[in-house]
Amino acid sequence: MTPDPPLDGERLARVALTRVLEPGDVVGGRWLREVGAGEVLRRLGGGEEQERLPGASARRWEGLRARAAKVRPERDLEVVREAGGRFVCPGDAEWPVTLDDLGDARPLGLWVRGRPSLRIWALRSVAVVGARACTEYGAHMAAGLAAGLAERGWVVISGGAYGVDGAAHRGALGAGGATVAVLACGVDRPYPRGHAELIGRIAEQGLVVGELPPGDHPTPSRFILRNRVIAALTRGTVVVEAAYRSGALATARSAQELGRFTMGVPGPATSGLSAGVHELLRGDGVLVTDAAEVVELVGDMGELAPARRGPVVPRDLLASGVRRVLAALPARGCVGARDVAIGAGTTEDDAIGRLYELQSLGFVERHGDGWQLTRQAFLSVVPDGGES
Repeated sequence: MTPDPPLDGERLARVALTRVLEPGDVVGGRWLREVGAGEVLRRLGGGEEQERLPGASARRWEGLRARAAKVRPERDLEVVREAGGRFVCPGDAEWPVTLDDLGDARPLGLWVRGRPSLRIWALRSVAVVGARACTEYGAHMAAGLAAGLAERGWVVISGGAYGVDGAAHRGALGAGGATVAVLACGVDRPYPRGHAELIGRIAEQGLVVGELPPGDHPTPSRFILRNRVIAALTRGTVVVEAAYRSGALATARSAQELGRFTMGVPGPATSGLSAGVHELLRGDGVLVTDAAEVVELVGDMGELAPARRGPVVPRDLLASGVRRVLAALPARGCVGARDVAIGAGTTEDDAIGRLYELQSLGFVERHGDGWQLTRQAFLSVVPDGGES
């Protein structure tokens, strides 16, 4: 397991402030940048004579002071340590520097459960997010994408929620790969409760991460703010099923604002659960259908997806002149070599030679002075057995 960083006053102050400042608080982030966590906590915990920091109203300042009066950072560290976790903050070797792209909205620190290094895992990671109430198609696509990414050595990051998130985590775990769950609550209390077993498994095989201190609960705003961390940790975000109003689209917007890749998996045009994805694809999102296409976008130079093509049928292997003669034969009935030559735009002698070649390959058969397609050729040349 990654060892706990040494405990100092600044780190302890950041631990305490995770109970005081809400995630993504840019005013609080500016305070930390300008005066440091220790000074922020000192002013909040001091007497009435302490100067109020700029940007906070008197009412908000009193609310923050009330929170600060109840912090017990050493106890929080002990609780998370007992759960197999640690606290990671800016300046630590394990801190993912990509989170610094959030500016003053970056986390004060992250509570982390699991053995691997979050910084190392974030270097080669992709977010797979989407609808909680997803369809079977959405769950299938999310699991398949995650498994494919895991098999290629990529870390799958998601939010641990029902639906697409859970399918993505399970797909990565099922492939024996790496996955990270970023929670909107304390890492010691899995949410949703129905995913307690899954999140426990992620903590054993991967990483469970969160901004909020142990025991803290999620709220709607915390879910939305959590999404910026998912976007910032990864090289790109894939959205699998999302309605117009969706937290997954908030993750994609955060990714776009941070200059990360945004991708979407298309669904039926009539599905409301794919409407948000389609809107993303009409903008700057890139359409992807499998892990190879995701890696082609977010990976290193040369990691290209295979070329897509339909199945090769026997006629595709014929020389161009032979294909023209074959195409000149009608779908039904016999035709003479002269008519074939006119249809193929060649001489009668050349047409006869090509017809004998096609006969040897089983495409045509001769009846007296006429030629006609075999049943094999008819099914190959005429789509669905219809008229040519």
